[in-house]
Amino acid sequence: MSGPETADQVLLTAAVAVIVIAGAGLLARIWRGPSMLDRAISLDVCAALIIAGLGAKSAFARDPFYFPIMLVLAFLGFTGSVGIARFIAARDRPAPRREAAGAGGEGREGREGTGGTEGEAP
Repeated sequence: MSGPETADQVLLTAAVAVIVIAGAGLLARIWRGPSMLDRAISLDVCAALIIAGLGAKSAFARDPFYFPIMLVLAFLGFTGSVGIARFIAARDRPAPRREAAGAGGEGREGREGTGGTEGEAP
């Protein structure tokens, strides 16, 4: 084994060790996470760690077989994150305030058409 091949093996082994340590921390965050958002982010990071692990396996084997699988997992992780973010944003949205009628008109938030057209001041 030549010098560059040995360096590749050492670096790949270190990368796998970091992925395993990150996975252990990830499981702790999923288990302890004080909020649902912490757990959702941890599951997103789990998808990234799986992709990183597949990339390390592909580099060890010097085989591009796992690249399409990694691409599909990245797409699924992204769409899952967006879905969770939209769900949490809709759940955490504050209820609209009701203002008393006749209290000197509506505020800026209550007026329709505040976007303006050309020539109008907002």
